Amino acid sequence: MPDRRTGSGFSTPARQENIRAHNLGLILQRIAADGGPVSRIDLARATGLARPTISRLVDDLLAGGLIAEVGPDRSRSAGRPPIGLTLSRTGPAGLGLDIRTGSLAACIVDFAGTVRHLEFAPRTHPVTSPEQTIDDLAAIAKDAIRLAEAQGLTIVGVTLATPGPVQDRTRVRFAPAIGWRDFDAGSRLRAALGSADMSVSVDNEAGLAALAEWHASDKELRNFVCLFGDFELGAGIVLDGELLRGARGWSGELGHVTVEPDGVACSCGAKGCLQGYAGLAAILAAVPDEEKRSGATSHRTPAVTIGVLADRSPEVRAALARAGTALGISLAALINLVDVDTVLLDGSYSLLATWLTEEIQAEIRDRVLTARWAPVEVRAAPIGPDAAVIGAALTVIEDVRRDPSTWITRTVS
Repeated sequence: MPDRRTGSGFSTPARQENIRAHNLGLILQRIAADGGPVSRIDLARATGLARPTISRLVDDLLAGGLIAEVGPDRSRSAGRPPIGLTLSRTGPAGLGLDIRTGSLAACIVDFAGTVRHLEFAPRTHPVTSPEQTIDDLAAIAKDAIRLAEAQGLTIVGVTLATPGPVQDRTRVRFAPAIGWRDFDAGSRLRAALGSADMSVSVDNEAGLAALAEWHASDKELRNFVCLFGDFELGAGIVLDGELLRGARGWSGELGHVTVEPDGVACSCGAKGCLQGYAGLAAILAAVPDEEKRSGATSHRTPAVTIGVLADRSPEVRAALARAGTALGISLAALINLVDVDTVLLDGSYSLLATWLTEEIQAEIRDRVLTARWAPVEVRAAPIGPDAAVIGAALTVIEDVRRDPSTWITRTVS
C-alpha cells in the first residue's frame, strides 16, 4: 500500500547536522530519564548507537556543561568500573514567573530539574495595568537572574504562567480575572528584561502546573487531570505522559464548561460556567457579612480565608459542597472523554482538598462509566500553590533538553 502521509517532516532529507542534533537530544533524554548516573556503555546499549559515536556525543555534552562526570561505580565486581554521567547542576537554568492574588513569584530550576530559588514579592499595585504588572515581574526576574549567576547558573529563558488561553506562547487572549485581553505579555516582558539572548514565553498556568506535578511524581503519573485554580479555574490534562494542548494550545479551560445553561453570567460572556459555581470568588461570595466586617477576609489569600472560615461558617461549608459537586460533574464528563485515572487538586484547590474531595469523588463514582471497575483517585497535589511557577521554569529546561545542540553551539563557539 502506498504511503499517503504528508507534511513538513517528509519535505527534506536528513542532513548530518540534523542527525547529530537528534542524537544529542536522544543521549541527553536517556541520562535525564535514568535518574542516577549512567555510563557510556549503558547509553550505547539503550540507544543502539556505536560506542565511538556515544563518546563524541558525550564529549560535546560535557563541553557544553549540560552533563557532568561522577566517580566510577565500584559496586561492579569485575573489570574497570565505568564513570557515570548525570545532568549538570551548573550551567543552563530556567526562570519561571507567576501572578497570584496577592503576590508575584519567581522560581529558578537548574538543569537537573532541582528548584534552586523560590521568591515571592507583594503586589505593590493590587489593581493595575497589564504593563505595570509585567514591569513588576521584570524587577523580581532581574533579581533572580543575578542570584542565579552567583550560583554558577545561566538563565537561558523565562516563562510566565498566566490564566486564560495564550496564543503563540506570547499573547494572552482573554484573562478577565487579571484584566488582560489580547495583551502581548511576552513582548512586553522581553522589552522590560532588556536581554536579547534570553528566550521569553508565556503559557497557561494549569498546563504548567501539570508539568511540575508530573516531574515531581518521577514520571509515575501518566494519565491525569491537574485541576488548578487561583484567579481562574483550569485543567492541565496529561495523557500517556504528554500534556494535551489542542490545535491552538488552548485546551484545559474547564472553568468555562457549562454546568447550568441558564445559570449565572460569566465574565466570558456565557452563562452557567463552572467558574461561577466552583471558582474561589464564587465560594468567597458565601462568606457572611459579619465575617467580612470582622476582618477575617483581610490580609489572607482567598484559599486560606475559605479554609479558616470553613470550620466555623455553615455558609462557607455549603458553598464548598456546591463547588465540589459542580467540579465532580464537570470532571466526570472530562474523564468519560479522555480516560484518566487520577485527579490532582492543585494551586489553591490543594489547600481546600479536605472540603472538596468527597463531593468530587461521589460525582465521579456516579457519572464515570468505568468507575465501577476502574476507580479514579482524587487527591491533593503534592506541590500545590507553587506548581505553576515551578512548571514555568521547567519548560525552559525542557526546551534545552530537547535541542541541546543550540546551547552547545552557543557555548563552544
